[in-house]
Amino acid sequence: MTFYDLCLPWYWQYDDDFVCFIQEACSARGLTLWQITPLNVLDAITSLYSGKATFHTLLDRANDEILYEPIRRFARENHLHRINPPELSHWSEDKATMHLELIQAGLQTPYTILIAPFLDQPILPEINLTPLGEKFVIKPAIGGGGEGVTMNASTREEIQRARIEFPEQKYLAQAHIDACLLAGRDAWFRVFYVGGDCWPCWWNPSTYVYAVLTSDEERHFDLAPVRQVTERIAQVCKLDWFSTEIALTDDGRFVVVDYVNDGIDTRIQSKAVDGVPDDVMKKITEGLVRLVKSYQQ
Repeated sequence: MTFYDLCLPWYWQYDDDFVCFIQEACSARGLTLWQITPLNVLDAITSLYSGKATFHTLLDRANDEILYEPIRRFARENHLHRINPPELSHWSEDKATMHLELIQAGLQTPYTILIAPFLDQPILPEINLTPLGEKFVIKPAIGGGGEGVTMNASTREEIQRARIEFPEQKYLAQAHIDACLLAGRDAWFRVFYVGGDCWPCWWNPSTYVYAVLTSDEERHFDLAPVRQVTERIAQVCKLDWFSTEIALTDDGRFVVVDYVNDGIDTRIQSKAVDGVPDDVMKKITEGLVRLVKSYQQ
């Protein structure tokens, strides 16, 4: 039987640099990597279920592809280590659920009104929208990349129209958050978390462009709470690997704006303007492989 330390199913062409970084990190730690792609998925599944191959840890980058489900089932039924198990991911990606969980954990979030799915409550009841301000954001509880999000909404009718796009989902109506300025830059951050380590970046929510937040900048602007808030989110969501958005407001609050994202876009900045800085992605992959190694101890 062939044994692999890490099994990595993937198919998205833009994951190629991420996979290369994972391979480099595995080689550096003496770990074996099994890449499963559309070219070898049938052979891989056959090897798994015929007892010819197995693995220790699953890092699934094909979790929205049904063809790879036998691999996920094999890992689950054989009690193998799984980075971000699907059942945990599905729970944590629900923004309505996470909103309540983060509040209970004492974290700051935008003022939010939770709204029932259209299918459950076709007629929207009267809602006091005043606390949301003149303009607010409407977003479905599940999803990312801006899909289904309405910016600069102001009326109950806009909420009703938004709910029709994903009628089975809960929705959130959230107040806009304005970040303060630090040396002429919006204090808005996207933070990557892997197994206890955090890598915060400056992030522009309009252009989606990153910049590395240096340790000198963290000290100079007293931004240690960015890491502390992220670590608290990790305790709540229980994921091994995710990103979050945090904004520092004029009144000194660190507000969690976009709660938990585990479907991370791994494109790197040297290949895409809105990609993750290369050095940060290398550290993320090294952190993931370090996590794999820790599972074996």
